Amino acid sequence: MAYLGNSARTREVLSKYGMSAKKKFGQNFLIDSNVLDGIVTASGVTDKDCVLEIGPGIGSLTQYLAEAANKVVAVEIDKSLIPVLADTLSEYNNVTVINEDVLKVNIDAIVEEYNNGKPIKVVANLPYYITTPIIMKLFESGAKIESITVMVQKEVADRMVMGPGNKDYGSLSLAVGYYAKASKVMDVSPSSFIPQPGVGSAVVKLLRYDEPAVKVNDEKYMFEIIRTAFNQRRKTLSNALSNNKSLKVTREQVQDSLKNMGLNELARGETLDLEQFAQLSDSLLPHFTKN
Repeated sequence: MAYLGNSARTREVLSKYGMSAKKKFGQNFLIDSNVLDGIVTASGVTDKDCVLEIGPGIGSLTQYLAEAANKVVAVEIDKSLIPVLADTLSEYNNVTVINEDVLKVNIDAIVEEYNNGKPIKVVANLPYYITTPIIMKLFESGAKIESITVMVQKEVADRMVMGPGNKDYGSLSLAVGYYAKASKVMDVSPSSFIPQPGVGSAVVKLLRYDEPAVKVNDEKYMFEIIRTAFNQRRKTLSNALSNNKSLKVTREQVQDSLKNMGLNELARGETLDLEQFAQLSDSLLPHFTKN
């Protein structure tokens, strides 16, 4: 098998099909075998696993996954890549390619059909422009996912793993932390791709919790509070939250809740951890439900 994880072979395949990377799909093809090896090793995929790959491109990572896993289900939105994948993956009988938009596909149905309802592992070189929607779709789908190991923009990776008090800490940090334990595996240079992206990249692994990290009475309300807090991160929580009419709270009510939690009534969102946001949400929820 001629592996695709190098510049010459990738260019050969693109040339054969008269193709180039499509900006609208955020395509950057991996050409570094060390990085491909590193992703598969970090994912912990074994020959007992079913893997969901998102955006296989021309199949560079798919080849490595097919050799490590029992089954690979690759979801590719770009119709023009389907014949390419049929060619580059022709030697693997354990790969199924689905020509769909992953944001519309039923992930639960994939788990049921291809892994008898047992937890799967997600591994992908994600399109950077829709990284967050994809990650949140995976979490919110309720599908049985054991772990998610993905290549993302370095800045996004930093946001996923950061704690309170850091400039990269925000709503994504908290959303990821609610569902999974996040760790950064490695940084990746732009030279590892064709075409080279204009930003650095990183591989992160998200190990899914059996239960969310904190208990909260209304998950949706808590995340609306979190989003509001970081959409206006320069403002105090009391000002930011009271400005959002859909939360139905006053500045005084937010300040009272913060004081009762032993926090400064002028606190900003970036100083609260996930557990404190859950506490704040539960404290403010009665005002929301009765208004």
